[in-house]
Amino acid sequence: MKKYLLYALFAVGLLSSCNMDEAPYGALDDDNAIQSANDAQRYRNGFYSGFRSMTSGSYITKPELQADMFNGITINGNRNGTIANGNLLAGDGDVLSLWSTCYSRIASVNYFLSKAEPLLENTEDADDRLDIERYIGEAHFTRAFYYIALFDRFCQVYSADKGDTPALGVPITLEYNPTADRSKYPGRSTMNESVKLINDELNLALTAMQTYEASDKKHVAPMSPYICSYTVMAMQARFALMIGDYATAISKAESVINSKVYTLANTDNYIDMWVNDESSEIIFRPFASSSEQPNLNSTGSAWISIYDDRADYIPGFEALAMYEDGDVRFDAFFNIRGLTVDGAEYPCYNFNKFPGNPALKTSTANNIMNMPKPFRLSEQYLILAEAAAMNNQPDKANAALNTLRANRIIDWEDANYSGQALIQQVRDERTKELIGEGFRITDLRRWKQGFKRSYDYPAAWGLDPILVTAGLSVQYPADDHRYTWPIPSDEIQVNPQLKGQQNPGY
Repeated sequence: MKKYLLYALFAVGLLSSCNMDEAPYGALDDDNAIQSANDAQRYRNGFYSGFRSMTSGSYITKPELQADMFNGITINGNRNGTIANGNLLAGDGDVLSLWSTCYSRIASVNYFLSKAEPLLENTEDADDRLDIERYIGEAHFTRAFYYIALFDRFCQVYSADKGDTPALGVPITLEYNPTADRSKYPGRSTMNESVKLINDELNLALTAMQTYEASDKKHVAPMSPYICSYTVMAMQARFALMIGDYATAISKAESVINSKVYTLANTDNYIDMWVNDESSEIIFRPFASSSEQPNLNSTGSAWISIYDDRADYIPGFEALAMYEDGDVRFDAFFNIRGLTVDGAEYPCYNFNKFPGNPALKTSTANNIMNMPKPFRLSEQYLILAEAAAMNNQPDKANAALNTLRANRIIDWEDANYSGQALIQQVRDERTKELIGEGFRITDLRRWKQGFKRSYDYPAAWGLDPILVTAGLSVQYPADDHRYTWPIPSDEIQVNPQLKGQQNPGY
């Protein structure tokens, strides 16, 4: 019996029991599902549905709760408690979910490209060809996006001396070739092979987007629901920083910044970006509406509740103390709630960066849903500042840092730093700007910094009785194995090529 496909559908639970290139099931024969530019367009819509899901909810909140900025509250029902309390095991569902989701969606891209590339060769209409080329470019970006997610979570920090060591990268699959023959499943690549794949995919995506934009620049604009060339460059800058390629990180970040397509939110309108999800600094914003939410997860619910007197995790005192007077981010990210615990009320600061967009409500209750904002201009300034500081270009780093701070801190006066002081200023600013957006574990690992949870709230706040004790004791040394997630045990059991390729410490 043939497998069947549904346009725009990604299977959520692939891989752990079968095959990395198993296609999602649906309604159309997989030999005939993509036969025209219109077919390709409808299938490609599923890539964006995947982005909407992958850039909201637990995919970004779990790495934050794993790190040092938040403490659990005893009324949280142990939601996210495993990872927040310092436990990370190869059998965890969170680990398997990320792994299987990424490979499921990579399989969808592999299927699409196996049909779209021959379709392009046989299409004569110039407009259709341009559209199909665009969709193919989006597919390459999508594949890179998921391989970067895998590389980020399941691989150690990249370094040239480890680049060619076998089994430190991710398993690579680029062909649509479903099989139950486990001997054909791929093992882990080298990190250099993984890096080359990702860079190649992003370069293909960039070329395709630039070609399309030579005729149609409609989506080269803030808050675009579709990727454009600057989305690709933003991802190139992010990945280059991740692997220590500072020259590329600087070049790509500057390309996005100097395009002038996007402008930073300022001290007058910064808060609005987090409530209504609108800002001139948002590079890519996957579409979401109150009537179309199946693939949109509630990001804010990792911290706050639809009930005003409840919360799962609150910011540590160190997180609250980062911000100086006049920093608009403090009011944007934190508010005071009176939490009810065992019949008593405990007023305290809550993390409110994802408060729920009123336009996404489906009833009178706040469902704490916001549109994802996976690429913002502020991150590009931070990438530029860090890469320049690490590349011994202090003037460039200070300029980027001062520009960002002038748009975040009322009456900011430029300040210049050098050496380690500059690097620390950049790291502090990145922490203040990107808190809660899924970067923290990646940053600490890249910086080779350990952490110890900060819970030294003022005694007058009286919060000790409501804090989860197990979470308070969590600390990671700089080389802690938990900075790299384990390969899922289910996957190792079904893929003989992964034998002996588990990450250290698991």
